[in-house]
Amino acid sequence: MKATGIVRRIDELGRVVIPKEIRRTLRMREGDPLEIFVDRNGEVVLKKYSPIGEMTNVAKEIVESMHESAGHITIISDKDEIIALAGVPKAQYLNKQISATLEDVMEDRRTLYQPKGGFYEIAKNQKEEFHSLVVAPIVAGGDPVGTITMINPDPKYVMSGFEKTMAETAATFLSKHLSAD
Repeated sequence: MKATGIVRRIDELGRVVIPKEIRRTLRMREGDPLEIFVDRNGEVVLKKYSPIGEMTNVAKEIVESMHESAGHITIISDKDEIIALAGVPKAQYLNKQISATLEDVMEDRRTLYQPKGGFYEIAKNQKEEFHSLVVAPIVAGGDPVGTITMINPDPKYVMSGFEKTMAETAATFLSKHLSAD
């Protein structure tokens, strides 16, 4: 662990304020869930909780199935980073911070469908040209928790409503699975 030099006191209700600088650096927002860990040495560790991150194995199976069925690069992200992908080397996207495009899809809670493509960022600061793109939000319990993205770099291929429906169906499946927990 890295020391910050910041010390905070516990108030009468047992609360501790996480400094704004740390929240900004870790992209923590009001209402974000935190998981609390305690080790044998008495250290308390707070970690951002990602409900979809708990389903990494299911997410991997979904992206692999979607890639095998449609042949497109398929990616699942939580609110902060890419957690599963198929169709490209893992080093290209896995565990990278998501772009503003994916954040906007979650915020708007509406699917982004670009059958003719353009230049987009999936991972932050990684602008690439895709000839077809669909990004569907995963919303569980009324809160956006991630996205499912299908992209195709082939200029000869134009995605249809089929891929849009496929991404939205997978997002709905994950949403219902998360809401049931």
